[in-house]
Parts: sequence; structure tokens; C-alpha cells
Amino acid sequence: MNDRFLRACGREPVDCTPVWFMRQAGRSSPSYRAVRRERGVLEIAKIPAIAAEVTRQPVGELGVDAAILFCDLLIPLEAMGVAVRIDDGVGPRIDPPIRTGEDVDRLRPLDPERSLPFVRETIARLRAKLDVPLIGFAGAPFTLASYLIEGGASRDLEATKRFMRERRADWTRLMDLLADGMAAFLRFQADAGAQALQLFDSWAGALGPGDYVERVQPHTRKVFRGIRETGVPTIHFGTGTAGFLDAFREAGGDVIGVDWRIALDRAWVAIGEDAGIQGNLDPAALLGPRDDWMPAARDVLERANGRPGHVFNLGHGVLASTPQDHLRGLVELVHETSRR
Repeated sequence: MNDRFLRACGREPVDCTPVWFMRQAGRSSPSYRAVRRERGVLEIAKIPAIAAEVTRQPVGELGVDAAILFCDLLIPLEAMGVAVRIDDGVGPRIDPPIRTGEDVDRLRPLDPERSLPFVRETIARLRAKLDVPLIGFAGAPFTLASYLIEGGASRDLEATKRFMRERRADWTRLMDLLADGMAAFLRFQADAGAQALQLFDSWAGALGPGDYVERVQPHTRKVFRGIRETGVPTIHFGTGTAGFLDAFREAGGDVIGVDWRIALDRAWVAIGEDAGIQGNLDPAALLGPRDDWMPAARDVLERANGRPGHVFNLGHGVLASTPQDHLRGLVELVHETSRR
């Protein structure tokens, strides 16, 4: 197996910098779009043969050093009794949203073994065929809470922030329930064969440092404590976190994902040299010509300066209009430029 990704997560020497992409199995891929013409995202995730094939496609098409399980952040919420749908052109919708303590009480504790057997089967299929490590994942408590309260994606998270401030006891109960559930879901994936685990806190950057430390960090830390027993590398990803990267790092994770809003070398100083770092090319850079994104990618590598523990990635997911040959070219550039 090509294990340079796992060795980089452990800050061990590698022959070249590993690279993978969030949403590498997504709308930028013609093969994925062909599958999506027939089935919805949630349906694909629940059919192990199709989910496994979609997960594997980018490994062969792009030459990446890791695969990430095809699933959706909201799949575990369905198993907790939430009505979830994903509308084309709109995104995830939750109806009704959580707005009261009684709404929180209606959520069920997550039992992934009983409710999500298709995830175990998908992972088993992948481990039988992949020659790169498989990453499992879950949404962080704050990001999932924001979907539950807003009823979908939101730019300002107004309802979430109001709930967090006005209903503190209900907020704590909700976040604890989500933390316990996501820790159980991640342990379940590791037990099924996932070789690394990533926690997505995609909306954490909507908070100020004080709110993050007081109202979010303890619950995220609870997730990482709850999966420590798995022994697999953990990645903590967020966007817009440059203003509190030290606190984000303290919440947990062997590797900290950073976006493009902060230079990689500055981010590494903020999180400390004893952690790995993942990132951090702007996904929009790949929409331009090679002469534009190649220097930007080299700049990321130069700022990493060959230090152990760097996993090359974008600062967020691959944009739908990204040319596949740009992604393939970026993988080749990272490998060739960083060859030891």
C-alpha cells in the first residue's frame, strides 16, 4: 500500500508530500456526474457497491494518496430521527429545524451499528480493493448543530447564534448529544477499517474566538477524546479559523486543516510544530490557467519547507467547475516538486 499519507499524518519521513482533495469524488468528476444523473447523494451513500465505486474513482483518475469515504455529513442525523433531504441547486434541507428544547428532546442517540450498516459494508468493500489509505469522517458538533437549527446552509448562522446565546442549557444538551453521536460514528468507521478520521467543522469560522472557546471547543474536544482509543490518525478541518487557530488546535487532532486565508507557514506557527498540517491552496486557483495555479501550489510547498507532517490539500472542497486535468496536474506537481 502507498502509505505516505499515513506516515505524513504521524509526522514521519515520506518520499514526497502526499496529496488528496476534499470533494475529490464530487461534481468536478465526469464519472461522478454520470452516477448523479441516476441517483441522489443520500441514495448513493446508502448503496455500498455504488458508494465504494464513487470513492475509488478519484484514486485512479487523479493519482491521489488517500481516498475519503463517500457519505454525507447529514447521514448520521437521519439516524438520529431528523428529516433530511438534499435539493439540487439548493443543498441540504432539514424540516422542521430545531428551535426549542423540546426539539432537542426528540433527537435519538446515534447507534451506528444498528442504523448505518451500509457504511460498514462500504468500508469493507473499499479496504478489499484500495491501495491507498481510506479516510472516514464526520461533521463536528457545531457544524451539525448549525444545519439542524438553520434548517440548511446559512451565510450568517443567525438562528444558530441566537439559540446558542438564549438557550444555553438546550445548546449544551444538543452539542453533547452530537459529540457523543459523532464519536460513536467515527469509532464505528475505524472499527470497520477506516485508517484515518477527519472531523469537519466547516462553519466554525463564523464564530469569534471567545464564542468558539466557551461554547464549541469543549464539545469538539469531547469527540477527539472519544476516538483516541481507535489509534488511527485524526484530522481536524475548519474554514475561517485563522483568528483562533491555537484554540482550534487545542480542541484536538493530529493534523490541523487550514484554509487559504492564512499562509501555511504562519498557520503552522499558530498550531505548533508538534502537529501536522493539511492544506492549503485556494480551490479557486485551479479555475485559472496552469501558469496561475502552479506558482501558488509551489508557494504552499515552499512554506511547508519539507518539514514532516504536511499533507497537501485545498483549503476547502474542489469546486464543481474545476477541470480534471488541473487536479491531475496538481497531484503530479506536488509529488515531483517535493520528491526527497
